[in-house]
Amino acid sequence: MFSFHKTPRLIASTCCGVLLASIPLVGAAEQTGRYGYGEPATDEQIAAWDIDIRPDGMGLPEGSGTVDEGMAIFETQCSSCHGSFGEGMGRYPKLAGGEGSLTEDRPEKTVGSFWPYASTLWDYIHRAMPFFAPQSLTDDQVYALTAYVLNLNYIVDGDFVANKETLPKVVMPNHDNFTWDDPRPVVNNDRCMKDCKEEATVSDSAAGKNLTPSTTGPLDEGITQ
Repeated sequence: MFSFHKTPRLIASTCCGVLLASIPLVGAAEQTGRYGYGEPATDEQIAAWDIDIRPDGMGLPEGSGTVDEGMAIFETQCSSCHGSFGEGMGRYPKLAGGEGSLTEDRPEKTVGSFWPYASTLWDYIHRAMPFFAPQSLTDDQVYALTAYVLNLNYIVDGDFVANKETLPKVVMPNHDNFTWDDPRPVVNNDRCMKDCKEEATVSDSAAGKNLTPSTTGPLDEGITQ
């Protein structure tokens, strides 16, 4: 624990014949717990970063958009990369199709075949699209694009209106194929403060079992097959 004086101490020294004086010591702070620089974030600055949308729709803003509105926006803002119908252009990702492909050697992870929530689709479009000008779309435009992409995947009908009430109610086709409970066991060890083991015994190891192929480089030289 360091203790700082409220009034910064000064040092005087010489370097190359130049007198260095009245230089505050690094680490001096006016108040305990503060470092003497920066300023509290304003509500506007916090709001600019607080843009995440939860799977249950928490955080979705006011506004709305239709499938038809989204189709017009998609054609001008998105089709050059994703194609007019979400088929993907060149190496840009597909947004539609891929149903039943997740168990194949080359699965197509599209919005329709893979995504578990519709609300997080709004989050991604708002956060990162279009590629050349992210976060340039209005909330209504993002709602409209979300509706159109969902319609491209036959998840919603053509008269669907996306808003903060309707999006969380959309059930995505692959939702139930995600594992929501962490299957990993809890392996945190209790801290030993007394009567601890003095040594540990290794019951098994890879030594001498030739588990590493000898064809991968000089690190494996000398291994007998």
